[in-house]
Amino acid sequence: MTAAPEARAAGAAAAAVPPGSRWGLLARRDFRLLWAGEGVSRLGSAVTAVALPLVAVVTLDAGPAAAGLLSAAVWLPWLLFGLPAGVWVGRWSRRAVLVRCDLVSALLYASVPAAAWLGVLTLAQLLVVALLAGTAAVFFGAAYQAYLPELVRPEELTEGNAKLQGSASAAQVAGPGLAGLTVQVFGAAAGLLVDAASFLAAAALLALIRRGREPERRAGWAGRDGVSGGSRAGASGGSLGGDVREGLAFIRRDPYLRALLRYGAAANFALAGYQAVAVLFLLREVGAAPAAVGWLAAAGACGGVLGAALARPVGRRYGTARGTRFVLSAATPFGLLLPLAGPGAGLVPYAVGSAVMVAGVVSANVVFGGFRQSYAPPVLLSRVVATSQVANHATIPLGALAGGALGAGLGLRETMWIMTSLLVLSGGVLLASPIRAVRDLPAGPAAGPAAGPVRASRS
Repeated sequence: MTAAPEARAAGAAAAAVPPGSRWGLLARRDFRLLWAGEGVSRLGSAVTAVALPLVAVVTLDAGPAAAGLLSAAVWLPWLLFGLPAGVWVGRWSRRAVLVRCDLVSALLYASVPAAAWLGVLTLAQLLVVALLAGTAAVFFGAAYQAYLPELVRPEELTEGNAKLQGSASAAQVAGPGLAGLTVQVFGAAAGLLVDAASFLAAAALLALIRRGREPERRAGWAGRDGVSGGSRAGASGGSLGGDVREGLAFIRRDPYLRALLRYGAAANFALAGYQAVAVLFLLREVGAAPAAVGWLAAAGACGGVLGAALARPVGRRYGTARGTRFVLSAATPFGLLLPLAGPGAGLVPYAVGSAVMVAGVVSANVVFGGFRQSYAPPVLLSRVVATSQVANHATIPLGALAGGALGAGLGLRETMWIMTSLLVLSGGVLLASPIRAVRDLPAGPAAGPAAGPVRASRS
């Protein structure tokens, strides 16, 4: 079978680096630029994750329902544009999509402090910014996940995802603390200027990457079991509906991808539910200061750094499937410490629970992300990634709305108990799938015991 252009490009890049390089993928210019650009952008996004709800709560005196609505608005575009984004990203230059999304996001987030300084900031503007920035994030997410396999070899995807997740978590260590201090000194809206600047810097770094790739060609792709599929139309000529159905069909017929999709949907519902009220819970129920809220978020990000670092050694020692099952089952129950938070030293359970829980989630994300990128045929990769992300992200606005409604109706601490308990239970989805019986996630559909022939439907 003829190698795809992106596979040939990745192989050429790999050959340019000495096999024994102690820097690994960071020795490669293009990956280093992607890694640096993402790290800078993630730093700003970590600031926004704290600053945006603080703008609503502190500047506009928003309540639990409004906070939940704002959180949901960030994720709602996944429901509206997620599936077509996977098709369109496959037809465009992924690097160009990444750069343009960063530029749009910079402009949107800069508009918030500008409006605040002019005295015209409203909750409606925050919702519009959240919706439009969320739309940019949809296209960025679909392109980003599908872009990494263009820069590295398949066997290096776990290392690449671990480095990217590690830098993202490291940025989140500094970001929330920076957000808390910025809010404390300059006001909530000023924190969003940091995010706007970070998106501009990330766009500049990503624009320097030299490697591009041809649009996806659907004609004549072959699955790893040797079964060919795909429609006769080229990537630029196939129907949108037909291309979407191909991605859906591939996931629907694969037991491993279905299991990851269901787990991600359940876990994200619970995570979004407690995160929608976490700032209010800490400020109003626990009595924490805005700076403390930032440092507590940074404690969770420290766990993310640890989880990203553990993903590869745990996978090598115990197997990618078995090791991830163990990590999730051991780490997620620590989330039940979050509702126990209290004033002063009572914040320690929140910090510990958040750090351990996030470590487990990030470790699983590294493994599952690399599996998805290497498992799907390159011609379907952007659609498989986008379809998975749509399903995983679809429950985030639902969880955020549920968290806001429960917070207003039952109370903030009660909502934290409900949502963290649901997060613990979400791991049961993996135990009801073929993942429970294997040591390692398979290299391709043919390796799965229940996968059967894999064909994508024709448009």
